[in-house]
Amino acid sequence: MVQQVRTTTGIQQQQEFVPPYPGSIAETGLKEGFLEELILKDIYLVNFALGREIAARTMLPFKIVEEILEVLKKQLLIEVRSSGGLADYEYCPTEKGRDRARAYFDHNAYVGPCPVPWNRYIDSLKYQTIRRESVTPRDLEVAFSDIMVNRRTINSVGPAINSGRGMFLFGEPGNGKTSIAERIVRSFKGHIFIPYAVECDGQIIRVFDSHNHDPVSAANYPRDYDHRWVRIQRPCVVVGGELTIDMLELQFDYGAKLYEAPIQLKSNCGLLLIDDFGRQRIDHKSLLNRWIVPLEKRVDYLTLHTGKKLEVPFEQLLVFSTNLNPSDLVDEAFLRRIPYKINITSPTEDEFKWIFLQYCQRTGVPYNEEAVNYLIESQYRSGKRAMRCCHPRDIVDQVINLCAFLQTEPRLSREYLDHACAVYFAAMGK
Repeated sequence: MVQQVRTTTGIQQQQEFVPPYPGSIAETGLKEGFLEELILKDIYLVNFALGREIAARTMLPFKIVEEILEVLKKQLLIEVRSSGGLADYEYCPTEKGRDRARAYFDHNAYVGPCPVPWNRYIDSLKYQTIRRESVTPRDLEVAFSDIMVNRRTINSVGPAINSGRGMFLFGEPGNGKTSIAERIVRSFKGHIFIPYAVECDGQIIRVFDSHNHDPVSAANYPRDYDHRWVRIQRPCVVVGGELTIDMLELQFDYGAKLYEAPIQLKSNCGLLLIDDFGRQRIDHKSLLNRWIVPLEKRVDYLTLHTGKKLEVPFEQLLVFSTNLNPSDLVDEAFLRRIPYKINITSPTEDEFKWIFLQYCQRTGVPYNEEAVNYLIESQYRSGKRAMRCCHPRDIVDQVINLCAFLQTEPRLSREYLDHACAVYFAAMGK
């Protein structure tokens, strides 16, 4: 369901996806038998359960849970143990119910929030596409306010975000490519709904992941909605050298007999960052070939272990971050599919000083411009070392640790900076 929502200014209206509250078993989109299986397994695991407790765990309306409990009672699978007050009862499985529950667990071991139908999940992705986001220069200035990002980079990243297509962030290590990519989601204004799990042909796929999904506060929820969905910030999923082709496919757990969503399903309607691209354990060309169809057609294809193929909208921003030149990694044909190639350059001297000042203020170390000028002269001009955005942070941290060991207040002095650089830059070359 798409609702008209007035913005905070009260001037403009925009549409947002809100999963409608299911008022009946039919409105859940699931078969009654599926709900019976889920609820019986829930009772079996805890042995005794109030109806409202079952509703809270399955995220189903109490009215629907009551209907299913009545069916299970008529089938002699559960019985009422006692009254729980507030027109509620405590239920427990019968011996027949325990046998049935064990058989259900042999089918799949899923318990928890009731899944939503696959087709409703697909519809939600289309409504909540990343292309609904439109950022301004001010949005990015706020998102990047705690790091040094120059105007040229902002003016390159902004159009890339608004295009809803892929981008390469490349350049020397230590200049903030990963930091920039991770902060892009801060510029997104909207929230999205995702299901805890989805059901497709009797198979269950877990979607919500507390590691990658950040739920919003209760104040940001509409009054009436389907509680099988959770409202989150647009996700930012980061994978690095550990990425393998298998992580891009549905992961079937043969013990539990259910699926874990692949990373691009968890990042849908948000941002997927392939960090340190070119350093993965698999051939990077194989990895890139996997993205050709999603980038060009905006759809991805996943396969169940039964052999059935599922078409999924690919509605996210795909970002590759690499220390290598993109032209050394991929051919021209693939580069055309990623229209934005943004070189994250080393800081200028003024930018370097600004980063130093900001980090000193953040850590409580008094900023000493004379000492920083000495550092620039001795390490960068005379030493012909290239500046990196990470150097101020790392050098200040070295000074803080040294002063803590010496039991003195941290400060920027020539002596402490020389010591920090001798330790930090050892074996790093120029």
